[in-house]
Amino acid sequence: MLIVGIDIAKRSHEACLINESGTMLGKTFSFPNSHAGVDLLLKQIRKHNPDSQPVVFGMEATGHYWLALYSRLVQEGFMVRVINPIQSDSLRNFYIRQTKTDQVDSFLVAEVIRFGRFSKTILAEPDLIALRQLCRYRFSLVDQISDVKRKVICLLDQVFPEYESLFSDLFGTSSRQMLTEFSSPEEFLAVDTDKLASLLRQASHGHFGLRQAQRIQDAARHSFGVKLGSDALIFELRQLVSQIDFLESQLAELGEQISHLYDQFDCTLHTIPGVGKVLAAVIFSEIGDIHRFAAPEKLVAFTGMDPSLKQSGEFTGTQSHMSKRGSSYLRRAIWLGSFPASKYNPVLAAFYQKKRSEGKAHGTALGAVSRKLIYTIFTLLKSGQSYDPNLAR
Repeated sequence: MLIVGIDIAKRSHEACLINESGTMLGKTFSFPNSHAGVDLLLKQIRKHNPDSQPVVFGMEATGHYWLALYSRLVQEGFMVRVINPIQSDSLRNFYIRQTKTDQVDSFLVAEVIRFGRFSKTILAEPDLIALRQLCRYRFSLVDQISDVKRKVICLLDQVFPEYESLFSDLFGTSSRQMLTEFSSPEEFLAVDTDKLASLLRQASHGHFGLRQAQRIQDAARHSFGVKLGSDALIFELRQLVSQIDFLESQLAELGEQISHLYDQFDCTLHTIPGVGKVLAAVIFSEIGDIHRFAAPEKLVAFTGMDPSLKQSGEFTGTQSHMSKRGSSYLRRAIWLGSFPASKYNPVLAAFYQKKRSEGKAHGTALGAVSRKLIYTIFTLLKSGQSYDPNLAR
């Protein structure tokens, strides 16, 4: 049997061929991260494998750069072992110099495979990988929208500082429609009051009308906004409001795509009160195969919501914090789910109130709800059942 260790990089990879006794077959060589590069790799292997011995490939799960090579080799029918980089680092510690170069790294990967002392990375099925990709992209899109909204608030503080107090939700439908039509106090004053009231009535489905129109124009009339260079600020504000509309339309389209992919799995996380399909999709895609975790405590640790304790010598810290060692995407999803769960999930709401009655701060109580929510998620994924509040108790 031949073992091929591959050190993964963005543009090109480094390969090392060894036999079962650990002897290198020729020198290590570099090949591009492309179809032509893989052809070169296979040609080199055939050169050193005249007897057509079985070939095993080993590579580290470095970013996303290994995926294309992995896909091609699997299609070719080869056995490919994907290992955690920590495992090759552990082997490097046995070497006195602990040298780190592409040539040495590819040899170490091959040695890890030869020794067989590794736990291979569990690879998700393609649909799950796609779902995870879309869910992570959604977080990115949400963060973009939040950033643009912060910029809009900053500009309004300069152009029309009184506007924010006129609506309970600055980015609600009614307010958004107003900002789309008018971007400065002068533009609000230039429109007829009755016409402004009509626009408000239509945007709010009858909730606002003449009275709100008069309030807006009165605030515009006495606005203490920036006058110097206001044209540039107004132009920027108008573009940013339009950008929010575009990004939110993309977010809605993305949500539909995520829900469609999620529905292809036999997953019941969305049956937990306070956890919708999109949030359930994030949690499910980040966890992957639940059988990787022997107990719910393991899943809590993977999420990074297990407590960390500082200890040195005879000193032991009295305050513990979340370790935050695991998946940041999963941790964020769980934390987001804990807010509605603490209100609308009878079991978790009672648990939250219990923690608060014990004197726990709001954030601490939510952290406890998050960990209890993880236990619920673990149970549902293991059993495949829908949420049952009686069992949750």
